[in-house]
Amino acid sequence: MSTLKQRLTVMLFIATFSGYSTVFAETTEPTHENSHHAENSLDWSGLYQGFLPCDDCKGIKTTLALNKNNSYLLITQYVGKSDREIVEKGKFTWGDVDNTIVLTPRNSEQTRHYLVGENNLIQLDSKGNRITGDEANRYTLRRNEISQPKEQSSHH
Repeated sequence: MSTLKQRLTVMLFIATFSGYSTVFAETTEPTHENSHHAENSLDWSGLYQGFLPCDDCKGIKTTLALNKNNSYLLITQYVGKSDREIVEKGKFTWGDVDNTIVLTPRNSEQTRHYLVGENNLIQLDSKGNRITGDEANRYTLRRNEISQPKEQSSHH
C-alpha cells in the first residue's frame, strides 16, 4: 500500500505542477563572475529520494521534487516515530555558493540548503556548510527517474 501511496503522491505532484507556465523577469547578465553554475550545467529538475539520519528515530524517509519554475515539494516521514508524512511546498533559489540551492517553505522562514551534484543532492547544515562526521555520507538524496508506463499492445 505504501508504494501505491508514493506513486499517487508523485502523480498528484506532477499533475499539480505540470500546468504551470510561470513567467519571470530575468536579466541576461550572469550574477556571478564565474557563470559555470549547476543551474546552467546540470539537469537538476526532478525527483530525489533518500533515507536521512535521525537522532530519535530510525531515519527520515525523504522525497524532494524540484521543478523548473523554482518551486519544490518536500515529503518527509520520521520512520519508527510516526507514520505521518509531512508535506512542505515552497520556492528555491540558487545560493551564493556555486551549485547550492536554498529551499524556502511557503509558511516558514526556516530554510534548507543542498549542494547540487550529478543526479544527487547533498543536504547541508543550516548555514550552507557540508555536514561532517561519521554519517556525513548519509545526507544524500539520489535522483529518481520517473518513467512513463509503456502502452500495452493488444495481440489477441
